[in-house]
Amino acid sequence: MIRFQQRFLTGPGDLVNRPLLEGDDVAGFTVIETPGHTPGHASFFRERDRVLIQGDVLRNTNMTNLQPGLAEPLGLFTVNPALNRASARKVAALKPSLILFGHGSPEYDGGRFQEFVARLAG
Repeated sequence: MIRFQQRFLTGPGDLVNRPLLEGDDVAGFTVIETPGHTPGHASFFRERDRVLIQGDVLRNTNMTNLQPGLAEPLGLFTVNPALNRASARKVAALKPSLILFGHGSPEYDGGRFQEFVARLAG
């Protein structure tokens, strides 16, 4: 499925000066490596106000009815679900207060986010 996405749903890649690495700073956000959904997936965390941009580690919408709700990304679009769950635990351990998703509305309840992640299978 990833090859399908790369071929038909994304454009050509851009040249970069260097890849982002765990711990790098980008505009006040720390880079957090969160592989699993896709190769090289990264999230961004700003410690001073505990904002997490977690991209597609989890989603906050039901893809069928578009209603809000925390969920894992669809397995069809996830390269390694077990590794993605480990990434979810990694970002939940940061205890974010505001979580931003690639799919779905923001989550303002960090405790709710942490509880969801704690219930994920190993």
